[in-house]
Amino acid sequence: MTNPLSQSGRSGQGLPTPPSGWPIGSYPTYAEAQKAVDYLSDQEFSVQDVTIVGVDLMQVERVLGRLTWAKVIGGGIVSGAWLGVFLGLVLGIFTNGNLFGALAIGIVGGIIFGLISTAIPYAATRGQRDFASSMQLVAGRYDVLCEPKSAEKARDMLAKLSI
Repeated sequence: MTNPLSQSGRSGQGLPTPPSGWPIGSYPTYAEAQKAVDYLSDQEFSVQDVTIVGVDLMQVERVLGRLTWAKVIGGGIVSGAWLGVFLGLVLGIFTNGNLFGALAIGIVGGIIFGLISTAIPYAATRGQRDFASSMQLVAGRYDVLCEPKSAEKARDMLAKLSI
């Protein structure tokens, strides 16, 4: 996770640079690395000297399920209807007309838009990708690095933490 507020004191802000520092811990999950840094923070260690680095990055695609025309059309109708509800309410609020009429027009228009925006891309795949999935970037391990001036102290503190 990134936090733009925590980056204010680092040099080279905005430019990609390799991480620097000495390793003070290595963890199999991000949650464990985060717990280690949180422990250092709780012990009033200057955590602005610490960096969590994901090593051995992998792109993981998790298959969620099979896609069919019924699912694609149903999803298009539902997402389009929600968009139409929003647009219909906005239209009804900012016009002096009938709120329910504006809502009905918004829903119908949204459903048509939803059907078109889901059916055309699905048809273009011609059956080559009949599944839904989500992509994640994950690391094989997470190393915690610290600036050399305080790395030894941080390593000693983390030795007391049992993760």
